[in-house]
Amino acid sequence: MAGHTFTAQLWDYEPDQPSSWHFVTLPVELADHLRAQAGPREGFGSIRVEARIGATAWRTSLFPATASGLLLLPVKKQVRIAEGLEPGSSCHVTVTLA
Repeated sequence: MAGHTFTAQLWDYEPDQPSSWHFVTLPVELADHLRAQAGPREGFGSIRVEARIGATAWRTSLFPATASGLLLLPVKKQVRIAEGLEPGSSCHVTVTLA
């Protein structure tokens, strides 16, 4: 299956906590498309993907944001370090359904 590429800004869930979660938010159209491709899901609606930023790829899940309905991609610390990312960095992201 082909990957979907987009650009988004990295953000910090709790800026006052140095070890907090970091995310990028998927564009609305892409989130809707991936939900349709993934089909029905159990649990709270996460979608398994392979993600890539720069030269770094990893397997993770997209998580629905309760208030907005958008999908969020968690960007783990290893990826942020390897790609030199800080909150506010613009990221070129590719996600592929796993």
